[in-house]
Amino acid sequence: MYEALKELGELIAAELSDDVVSTKIALGELIVNIRTDSVDKVLEFLRNDPNCKFEVLCDVCGVDYPNRSKRFDVVYNLLSLRHNQRIIVKTETDARTPVPSVVGLFPAANWFEREAWDMYGIMFSGHPDLRRMLTDYGFEGHPLRKDFPLTGYVELRYSEDEKRVMYEPVNLTQEFRKFDFESPWEGTQYVLPGDEKAEGQG
Repeated sequence: MYEALKELGELIAAELSDDVVSTKIALGELIVNIRTDSVDKVLEFLRNDPNCKFEVLCDVCGVDYPNRSKRFDVVYNLLSLRHNQRIIVKTETDARTPVPSVVGLFPAANWFEREAWDMYGIMFSGHPDLRRMLTDYGFEGHPLRKDFPLTGYVELRYSEDEKRVMYEPVNLTQEFRKFDFESPWEGTQYVLPGDEKAEGQG
């Protein structure tokens, strides 16, 4: 299996030398890193070439590395039923540089790309309908970014008085609780409120 993936990686790198940045095999899968502006070209080659025939797009997802200048990885998971092989294609981008949409090649990419836009803010040029699909109308930000606050920016509730959904700034009614992450079976190293009266009994 390793040799087959190695040969496939060498073939792809040779045929797309201007578009492929690097290839490697990790955990039994071939990973191909490509230039952002070549996404549609590379995926079309992988779909149509008789040695590849990756005709099933299983997933398109994002990964956030906020310390990098190009903070996002866009990851394409492809499957070849004919050759019984999988391949991972990766490219890097930032919050302002769009990635070419592959909806024309793989119609399944429609909702995958919309989800990546909604959750990470990754833009896809040429997408027929790039809008939110998992968050609510008027949602601020992109919740899977690592700098997105855990509490979010707004909360919503239904008002019986006004008979409508209300959007309000997040208002925490209590301070954040302090967790010690110790096993409850072993007990804590400090006395919990109310437990002081149990001291000396036994």
